[in-house]
Amino acid sequence: MDSDNEVHESTLRRLNQLRHPLLHLHKTLLDVEREAYERTHGRVDNSYEVLQLVMHDPWFAWLHSLSELVVRIDEMLDAKEPLTDSEAVAVIDQTRVLLTPSETGSGFQKKYFSSLQQSPDVVLAHSQVMTHLGAAGVIGNKNREDA
Repeated sequence: MDSDNEVHESTLRRLNQLRHPLLHLHKTLLDVEREAYERTHGRVDNSYEVLQLVMHDPWFAWLHSLSELVVRIDEMLDAKEPLTDSEAVAVIDQTRVLLTPSETGSGFQKKYFSSLQQSPDVVLAHSQVMTHLGAAGVIGNKNREDA
């Protein structure tokens, strides 16, 4: 690509490679939240009911920012107009900020911190995303500081 405004191939590849582990993390978080929801409210019988809960029940609302991020990445990768490097870097940075757990934070980061403490599957999925972000070890350093 000749223009400085168009995304560099390496950044586009990085964004594309980030998508799959991010989807895996999203699904893992949904599964963990569904299990917790079912322990409190009883079994959810079908996929349609789960979808309705995820979209409308306050229990799952904290996951919407991650869902929206995945959709934004998909839209960027499927756009007919060339993606700029700054757009791609911005969404990669947004991912890194969103997935920074915080015990004292609010919203997503606080719930995410709790999920990381409760589920080894979430820790593994988080690690995969961080590897693709070039920040492997962030969760390990955070946990050692909090211990």
